[in-house]
Amino acid sequence: MTMNEPQIWTLIAVFSATMLGVVTVMTTQFSRVIRAEIGRLDGRLTGQISGLEGMLTGKIEALDHRLTGKIEALDHRLSGQIESLEWRLNSRIDALDSKLTARIDTLDKEVADIATRFFGAA
Repeated sequence: MTMNEPQIWTLIAVFSATMLGVVTVMTTQFSRVIRAEIGRLDGRLTGQISGLEGMLTGKIEALDHRLTGKIEALDHRLSGQIESLEWRLNSRIDALDSKLTARIDTLDKEVADIATRFFGAA
């Protein structure tokens, strides 16, 4: 047989068309498998990320509650100490004011007595 007979060219065409069809089907199937695997991985990663986000949110909220409680306790404690210190300072200032008032009154009386002695009764 020579290469110019129609049956040979028909067989070559049929073989080429078959090979082209097989390559097309295999490419399509491979593309579908890749898409399905990517979709599966996307779903799995989305689930894991959502779980991680929930876990982190819970831990952050727990930490926020703990810190809020500690800050409030510290605020209450400091407020009590400040009020105690303020009360102590006020009582000391009041005592000092009483002492100074008594000393000034005594000094005023002594100055009046001295003035009476030197200048006589007014």
